[in-house]
Amino acid sequence: MLVAVAVAEAFATIDTWAERYLLSADLAHKQAPPPLPERFATTQVPVRIAAPGRPPELVPAKRGDRLPRPKALRERKHRAKVLHAFWHHELQAAELMCWAALAFRDTPEEFRRGLMRICLDEIRHMRLYSEHLATLGFSIGDFPVRDWFWSRVPQCRDPIAFVAVMGMGLEAANLEHATAFAAHFRAAGDEVAACMQEQIGADEVAHVRFATRWFETWTGGCDFDAWLRALPPPWSPMVLRGDPLAIDARARAGMSAAFLQKLSAYVPEAKGRGS
Repeated sequence: MLVAVAVAEAFATIDTWAERYLLSADLAHKQAPPPLPERFATTQVPVRIAAPGRPPELVPAKRGDRLPRPKALRERKHRAKVLHAFWHHELQAAELMCWAALAFRDTPEEFRRGLMRICLDEIRHMRLYSEHLATLGFSIGDFPVRDWFWSRVPQCRDPIAFVAVMGMGLEAANLEHATAFAAHFRAAGDEVAACMQEQIGADEVAHVRFATRWFETWTGGCDFDAWLRALPPPWSPMVLRGDPLAIDARARAGMSAAFLQKLSAYVPEAKGRGS
């Protein structure tokens, strides 16, 4: 009885749900958390969690460990390694949506609810990857992982920087990457993985649209130079876009033609020795 009461109290608010999801070291909880509560806590005091809980199944990758090249994806193990990395990207994205909902508690509730909807999408994507990994004969934890997003995204000091990096940056770049990897998986004969990438890419359009809308709300427009200023160092558009740029998908996500033109043409300023 005491345990049941404690659990009920722990998830009385979205905030406690988000904090538990972040800090949990239980792989089952990460992939299938309990239902989201209906209300947020009344406090607006921000909570910035420094690092997520990591299940023991997830082993950190060694420096220099890289994903297989597209031509290698005909081998089941290499496809599994790529899908495992994508699963871990989704995990980090889900966690960072929770992180932002706690770190930016003074933002409108509509924004924070949108973050949690995206979090649940990312968890759904995790399950898709996990299920297909099983059909390939592999499990979560069979390959090492790298918390690359976590080492950088919490540098965001305000919600404008967060939507600039996470939604208009990393998730927008996935509009290109999902299309590219769908083609790679299809060429490797894995139609299930290809369709999965296309589905996830379609979901990302809504995520990018959400970020772009809030960026416009807070800055007055979808201006490339304002976006560039919002990116915390050392973030650069060079790592937040694929090649070729998914112009149509990004436009459906609310990015203006002027923004996309500047993004496509962007070249970092050369830095001399005296810089």
